[in-house]
Amino acid sequence: MLDVQKAHHRTVVVDGVELFYREAGPRDAPGVLLLHGQPSSSYSFRDVISPLAEVAWVVAPDLPGFGFTEAPDDYEYTFEAMARTIDALMREIGMEQFFLYIHDFGAPVAYSLALARPDRVLGLIIQNGNAHQEGLGPDWDANKAYWSDPTPENREKLPKWLNFEGVRHTYVGDIPERLKPQFPPEGWHLDWERMSRPGLVDIQFRIFEDYGRYVSRFPDISAYHCEYQPLALLLWGRHDPYFEIEEVLAYARELDRIDMHIYHGAHLLLETHHQECAALMREFVVNAQSG
Repeated sequence: MLDVQKAHHRTVVVDGVELFYREAGPRDAPGVLLLHGQPSSSYSFRDVISPLAEVAWVVAPDLPGFGFTEAPDDYEYTFEAMARTIDALMREIGMEQFFLYIHDFGAPVAYSLALARPDRVLGLIIQNGNAHQEGLGPDWDANKAYWSDPTPENREKLPKWLNFEGVRHTYVGDIPERLKPQFPPEGWHLDWERMSRPGLVDIQFRIFEDYGRYVSRFPDISAYHCEYQPLALLLWGRHDPYFEIEEVLAYARELDRIDMHIYHGAHLLLETHHQECAALMREFVVNAQSG
């Protein structure tokens, strides 16, 4: 007998993409769509999929350019293109509504889906995913300058993060020394192993370039929050080297029905706090369905 609570690993061709995804839970349960960030993959959800599957139908894809998903050479590698691909997956498997996991580079994909079809969104699970200017501190100034004027000179001023040390920094950069031993090193080694394949670093830079377009849509996201008031659960690692803690208050300013939890964790909160987060996500899904 198939154990639906255990993650099953599948590949399906949608939108011309060989899309790898993890799936668990009964298909008649509420949908949860877990979208990972950079430089990760759906592997980052390995510890929360089965606990969530006790109350939800859980799907966690590898976005194009990440993990085990393979896109054609002419793939666009914009967040809108990724959203179209994920939407094609949702239609292929028949997940009509879902809770959206908002995290890092998965946030632009999630909000593209939400803005296009607000009726599909059962709620937002926000985990170190930025959607306001408040979250972009001074370290983003060089990035903003490049997005405004993508010259070779401005590119040269960008921090060098598309390398092994940059991947490691995403996990343990700029966090208290006492927290670093909590992070298993397999995470950044596995991420770099996938990213260091031929052509993948260039693809990652193309995705980064499109993040500037996402930032320009922040007013649209704020309008979506204020008009539709989706239920929201915020799980935040306060020692995030990329997004300022002020981002939390920006969400709270716009969302009337938000439950917020801030941890002594980092950008990749599930690496250290997956038990706490899984319990809160389960409760969030159950309570949302009970009204």
